[in-house]
Amino acid sequence: MPARSLQEAIDQAGSPVRLLWRQNAAPWTPPVLAPEYVGWRQEQGASNDSVALSDLSHHMSDLFIDGPDAMRLLSEYSANDYEHFEVGQAKQFIAVNESGYLVSDGILMRDAEQRYTLSGAPPAQNWIRHHGERAGYRVSFTADPDSAHRNGSDPVLFRYQVQGPQAQAITARVFGGPFPATKFFHSTPVTFAGHTLRALRHGMTGQPGYEFIGPYERGAPLKEAFLTAGEEFGLVEVGGLAYSTNGIESGWIPTQTPAIYTSPELRSYREDLSLHSYEGQKPLSGSFFSENIEDYYCSPYELGYGRSIDLDHDFVGRDALAWKNHDRRRTKVTLVLDPDDVENIFGEDPGFVVSYGRYRVEHDSSTVGMTCHIGSIAPAGRLLALALVDEGRAAPGTEVTVIWGEHPGPGALPDADADFKEIRATVQVSPYNEYARTQYRRDP
Repeated sequence: MPARSLQEAIDQAGSPVRLLWRQNAAPWTPPVLAPEYVGWRQEQGASNDSVALSDLSHHMSDLFIDGPDAMRLLSEYSANDYEHFEVGQAKQFIAVNESGYLVSDGILMRDAEQRYTLSGAPPAQNWIRHHGERAGYRVSFTADPDSAHRNGSDPVLFRYQVQGPQAQAITARVFGGPFPATKFFHSTPVTFAGHTLRALRHGMTGQPGYEFIGPYERGAPLKEAFLTAGEEFGLVEVGGLAYSTNGIESGWIPTQTPAIYTSPELRSYREDLSLHSYEGQKPLSGSFFSENIEDYYCSPYELGYGRSIDLDHDFVGRDALAWKNHDRRRTKVTLVLDPDDVENIFGEDPGFVVSYGRYRVEHDSSTVGMTCHIGSIAPAGRLLALALVDEGRAAPGTEVTVIWGEHPGPGALPDADADFKEIRATVQVSPYNEYARTQYRRDP
């Protein structure tokens, strides 16, 4: 009988890794967006050189949370501090399992006293909805999936990100004047065509700018106004290819493996999840292979989320997470891949390369980490990778090797010969982009 739940599928496959492993898994691409508008190289560079417009309306899922117990639910099932969470403020939402490993992250916006929007990939939304419904919290949930799963209907919200050195100038032109000073991850209400919208000081590339949010049916005129005004400021619309790499320079890893596959305490959770959920379909691939799915888990501290964690309240995974704060095995780094080795594998002009596969990172022939996101970055003139590596090999300038190729998967040894190729790489800091690393979060 075909499996319907994630737990049934794991049981039938024999393990989570046997269910999820897929050689040469195709990289994710944003739905609806054209791959390129003026070329991925120019689109990548626009947020550094002029101004970039990214339409995020179609690839993000939203969960609208409303009710008197909403804050209590969020507080008890995430690691964030909610004591001074203002209406109009956003947080990098962090959920962990009882062992302190990351379930997922997302962007949580407080819309009103008892109303919140949790946006991003579905695992964080599934986590909150499951516990809210199972434990009888006085909350209601409304889900709006991404456009690949919405059956042709329009999104509830539009989201346009305008980022780059000219972002302030173009927003002042479109809205008739400059915005008031706005703290990072806070928003200010703005008016366009007689309607109030939200301008959130946030962006995926780590450059100056805002994310504009409002009802989807009111979005098209605003987008057209940006495109028209942008002709003077060199605005570039960002397509799907460039967008799929925009977190690499800013240091955000978007494809963590949700830590929900093995815990006995989460069996009912897996039984509630469909096989066709994100958690049931997110593939594992690359040269880093283990039969144990927990080897793909990570802690939020390894991802650099320490500033968003509050250990002064009780939540699921709190004690384990406190221990992980003192026992960090790995840290997030940027790997700069050697151009000669890249050319030997991909050719003289590699073109656009992106992969979310897990590739082994080695030092002196020993595995010291894995990549999480690899992509061509035109402003850097290199192939860059976000990776988690052992603390002892994380110093900038450390020489390591990325093992490129596809492990055959379950049934083969972890070091099976799979025609792997070696790419020399140098460890650098994350975020790799200097502005994202030093200026992005500062108040205007």
